[in-house]
Amino acid sequence: MGGLPRYIVQRLLLTVPMLLILLTAVFLILRVMPGDPVRAVLGGRNVSPQLIAEYRHKMGIDRPIPVQYVEYISRVFRGDFGESFSTFKPVLSELFHYFPATLELALCSLLFASLFGFCTGVLAATRADRPLDHVVRVFHIGSFAVPIFWLGLMLQVIFAVKLGWFPVATRLGGQVQYVFQSRTGLYLLDALLSGNIQWIVDVLKHLALPAITLGFAQAGLIGRISRASMLEVLDADYITTARAKGLSERIVVLSHALRNALIPIVTVFGLEFAILMGGAVLTETVFSWPGVGSYLVRAIEGRDWWAIQGSVVFIALFISVINLIVDLLYSLIDPRVRY
Repeated sequence: MGGLPRYIVQRLLLTVPMLLILLTAVFLILRVMPGDPVRAVLGGRNVSPQLIAEYRHKMGIDRPIPVQYVEYISRVFRGDFGESFSTFKPVLSELFHYFPATLELALCSLLFASLFGFCTGVLAATRADRPLDHVVRVFHIGSFAVPIFWLGLMLQVIFAVKLGWFPVATRLGGQVQYVFQSRTGLYLLDALLSGNIQWIVDVLKHLALPAITLGFAQAGLIGRISRASMLEVLDADYITTARAKGLSERIVVLSHALRNALIPIVTVFGLEFAILMGGAVLTETVFSWPGVGSYLVRAIEGRDWWAIQGSVVFIALFISVINLIVDLLYSLIDPRVRY
């Protein structure tokens, strides 16, 4: 085995120790975190010791910590994330139920961040050291200083409450949600496949503010990297040769510079997805978005250990897969890349 298959196998094998470290860290943090999951489930302090003991045994948390750890690790590697303390449903099935909403939000946020950041970065690079370049660079840097929850609340107040252009929260409007039919869990895809204009408009309106909120800071990061990458490419010898041949600046930028400037930007996409999945927790909470982030927040509030551990592992696996896909895309963008 060599080349690409060997590289994929190596990357998959490296995921195993990463998961072990992550599982161990989450497991230990939950055990020292204040709060009793049994009392959180039973919902009060006036509970008989006998009932508490029964629930602790049912949850499997009355055994020694090393036994719990070994059992949990073995269950995770068998694909069993346990049952939620609060709903008594398999955590994995609940994650698959909520995941499409998070995936849709993350993809739309990444699309917004990529388009907006890349366009502003290229615009700044082609006008380096001019007033427009300085304005765009200040915007890129300032986007990192804006907290996600604050930006989401401000967008809700301005565009939802004051202007009424967009809905405040959730994924669908009151009228559409009773007739909307989803097969994939990705509402935008389902609406596009249906061809129903009312559904498409309603889904896009509900997606707009959460996607902008989640992708705003990442647009600044992609913009800065795009500018730096474009400046480096525009100073290359082959760009100077293209200009010497009399080609217009538009053709030089679009046909010769853009593709070569994409490699550092694509590299960031794996990191971007990791950041977006983390930011989705805050964004979904602000906009009442029914995704994995909201599910994780409810699990933390309810001291639902299995749901917390399952959510963290699920997100980590997803990010690992995305990073692998991004690495494999290198060879498509740059034929010089070999595995």
